[in-house]
Amino acid sequence: MSIVDIILAILLPPLAVFLRKGAGKDFIISLLLTLLLFWLGGIIHAFWLLSKKA
Repeated sequence: MSIVDIILAILLPPLAVFLRKGAGKDFIISLLLTLLLFWLGGIIHAFWLLSKKA
């Protein structure tokens, strides 16, 4: 995980997920968590996805 990934995961979690995983189910989940859980859910989800190796 680079410093750019960390900054994007904090400021714009769906964008960080989109850049790493593409526009799939992970992006939709991150977007919904960001909107429904007032950013914190999206940040946690983005860090979890970005920290996974595969």
